[in-house]
Amino acid sequence: MSYDIEKSEAEWRAQLSPEEYHVLREAGTERPFTGEYTDTKTVGVYSCRACGAELFSSETKFDSHCGWPSYYAPLAEDRVQYIEDTSLGMRRVEVRCARCGGHLGHVFEGEGYGTPTDQRYCINSVSLTLRPAE
Repeated sequence: MSYDIEKSEAEWRAQLSPEEYHVLREAGTERPFTGEYTDTKTVGVYSCRACGAELFSSETKFDSHCGWPSYYAPLAEDRVQYIEDTSLGMRRVEVRCARCGGHLGHVFEGEGYGTPTDQRYCINSVSLTLRPAE
């Protein structure tokens, strides 16, 4: 796939910490209940840590108690990319940053959360940077 921001693996490694690189570039997952934004209530916008693209608003963040920050919708559908993921023997939908291709997490539907979209974007904190509202 082609993205607006393309860098070599060496450039990504130089820019990102080892954990950020593992999650964003190798589709890794941070350990549950360890991410800096899991329980954050700060009002603001969450951007891709790799490229700065604005992805999620605190207005759509909710407490799912799953161990990762959860949102019920991205800022706009063109901000994220969806890819079928069957890596763990089940069908999941991976969510990536549409600007740089960075792995963010997965989106799930039909889990019974009382959200307007019935979706849970389960996103790694290490994939995001929170920009608090002024």
